[in-house]
Amino acid sequence: MARTRSLSPIAFLLLGATFFLVLGGVLMIYSASSVADYVNYGDSAYHLKKQLVFALVGCAALWGASRWDFRAGRRGSADIRRPEVLSWIMWGVSLLGLIVVEAMGVGKWGATRSIDLGFGYVQPSEFSKLGCLAVVAVLLVAWRRGELDTRELLIRMGIVLGPVVLLIMLQPDMGTTMSLLLGVAVLLWLAGVRGRWLGMVAAVGLPSVALLIAVAGYRMDRVAAFLDPWADPEKGGYQIIQSLYAFGSGGLAGVGLGLSRQKFFYLPAAQTDFIFAVIGEELGLLGALSVVVAFAVFAFSGFRIAVGCRDMFGRLLAGGLTAMIVVQAMMNMAAVTGLMPITGIPLPLVSAGGSSLTLTLACVGLILAVARNGASTRIGLVRAPKSRGSERANTVEWRRDGRSHLPGSVGGRSARGRRA
Repeated sequence: MARTRSLSPIAFLLLGATFFLVLGGVLMIYSASSVADYVNYGDSAYHLKKQLVFALVGCAALWGASRWDFRAGRRGSADIRRPEVLSWIMWGVSLLGLIVVEAMGVGKWGATRSIDLGFGYVQPSEFSKLGCLAVVAVLLVAWRRGELDTRELLIRMGIVLGPVVLLIMLQPDMGTTMSLLLGVAVLLWLAGVRGRWLGMVAAVGLPSVALLIAVAGYRMDRVAAFLDPWADPEKGGYQIIQSLYAFGSGGLAGVGLGLSRQKFFYLPAAQTDFIFAVIGEELGLLGALSVVVAFAVFAFSGFRIAVGCRDMFGRLLAGGLTAMIVVQAMMNMAAVTGLMPITGIPLPLVSAGGSSLTLTLACVGLILAVARNGASTRIGLVRAPKSRGSERANTVEWRRDGRSHLPGSVGGRSARGRRA
């Protein structure tokens, strides 16, 4: 049996930031939800107990995912450990879950996003993000090998992302859709897709987002509330106004842990979407900044792991997952502080919610798997012909513009694909 490789210091830094956010989130969930839970359920620790259970499940998922050796198995084999196999399985299961949501999902606050399992609820849209990013990473590796040209890559990505995005938007859940697509955009950039293709994707994506906002009345109301919340302080602007009250009350050091006034049924979704506002009220600017710094450390360590990985799939997976988590955190904090319209997505690792916490911890485990295995062995994507007497390029080397340093005759189809 192969010896288990130890984690690097940068991986422990990622792990430290993760557990800081999880433990701080558990504490703040109890503070934010205790009053409402006592009134609604007769148990002030109702959400605390649920979050602790999901945190334990998530830690088990993190540990299991961190043991995945994505280099195992022979290329082209059906070994489930291979990225080409496991990624498609995750995508297929999550797509099936999204279909089940449309057929028999549970609705809340005007959106149908969950499946009732009897002992709890699960949101397939959270897990679909992981499945889509993993499959896109596999497709990008095939593109770098020259097995796909750029047009084929974009077509296959459309086939993978199209049904998932459609089903998520039918729930509706535009915030999850945006975080997924932004994560995919980071994957394309990390893989070295040329700027003109990224520009074409943006040229299609941005007008589509504007159209989706325009055709849905509630989304237009959120944009109007973002621009002027005081125009409708009792309806459209209520949430953001109460959130700003919380931050304004907190000051530098906060009103004290557990002493929030906004959680007394003023601030909606205090333990989920708006938990960052409760942190700002009870712990003040210092507490809010500690969360921001923790996510900055998370981003730094996650991207360092991605950059340090010598395997293309591992690099893309770590970078894409890090980007997805950090972008979602930025979107949540920006919405809660009035810097962008409310999106309805939770703060990763901090907000209450079993699906979000479990999925995010599993993603952290996958990043740790990249840190554990990706930097130890260089895996050749394009091997130079030995007749040229060159042993120096067993892997693709890139220029700053994302193209290969290898001559066009080496891995020729890959070079043609990038010129397409």
